[in-house]
Amino acid sequence: MAEVIPVFRIFDYNKVLEFYIDWLGFKIDWEDRPAHSQLYMQVSRNDIVLHLSEHHGDCSPGARVYIGGFERLEAYHRELLDQNYKFNRPGLEPAPWDENTLVMEVIDPFGNRLTFNSRNS
Repeated sequence: MAEVIPVFRIFDYNKVLEFYIDWLGFKIDWEDRPAHSQLYMQVSRNDIVLHLSEHHGDCSPGARVYIGGFERLEAYHRELLDQNYKFNRPGLEPAPWDENTLVMEVIDPFGNRLTFNSRNS
């Protein structure tokens, strides 16, 4: 089966660490930064895999990824709020298209959006 991995444009390595690693709880899988060149890296959290790129030709800032079937979204939401991250305080609400689906959206420091979705039983 093919694998789809979104690529997000980034501009600042320290902001990547603060947002994706320290706050969202992703881990760095690998980094590629040839001497005097831009960074390209992979981060992941469980089955969620993202590529983050400083290369201007790879993508544009302001992209969005839909993350469906996120288990324990309410607990993850509480975990994020409890960290008191001053740049993002996401809400958690029913999806406009289905009241049994919860949605939490976070926006990274580069304008990219991660929309987490969890089906309520």
